[in-house]
Amino acid sequence: MASAEALIRLMHIHRTFYLGDSKVNALRDVNLTINQGEYIAVMGPSGSGKSTLLNLLGLLDRPDSGIYHLAGRDVTTLAPDEQAQVRSEHIGFIFQSFHLVPRLTAAANIELPLILAGINPDERVQRVKQAIHEYGLDDRAQHRPNELSGGQRQRVAIARATVMRPTLLLADEPTGNLDKVTGEEVIHLLETLNQQGVTLIVVTHDQAIGARAHRQITMDDGAVVTDTINNSELNITG
Repeated sequence: MASAEALIRLMHIHRTFYLGDSKVNALRDVNLTINQGEYIAVMGPSGSGKSTLLNLLGLLDRPDSGIYHLAGRDVTTLAPDEQAQVRSEHIGFIFQSFHLVPRLTAAANIELPLILAGINPDERVQRVKQAIHEYGLDDRAQHRPNELSGGQRQRVAIARATVMRPTLLLADEPTGNLDKVTGEEVIHLLETLNQQGVTLIVVTHDQAIGARAHRQITMDDGAVVTDTINNSELNITG
């Protein structure tokens, strides 16, 4: 159940890309408020702005205009090192293609964010050990990604995304490279994290996955066109 506390506020967000002579309005006047603990599916056709929105929420991109507040802080104009710090403290990102480091073991991939954040070695060992156990990877900890199944790789990716205990988890087509049964297992893992209080935002083309979320945001041509919760349409003008 979402609390009344707003974790994210997007106000009049615009993002434009130029491809040769073509101008692409990837995000057009996006206004959203997302409360701590929500479970949201972002849906829409290819090219509608879903991944651009997710990258912006994850501070992997920045808007051309508009304001983004995260946990009460204006993060719109932060310097790159400041954005990296906020990402480390607040945000976990899960990708369709896993994005694991091929030469590192599962345990070493999970440990990476802890190293980058300067967590001391003893605590790193304990957090990695706990994550490996929680995600059912005890017998795969010393295996490299090419020795893991797709589901195991995605579990490693989820463990890596959550080992810093983020308040916001962003998942871009997290089941896109998985079979149906494995995809169900991954979605169940993400939903369990949401039930523990993590705000979960999933970009998906899968209507069945979208229907499981407590709130569905539909995008088209860079704009939010519907925003529904419990089948009741919300005001999207912000």
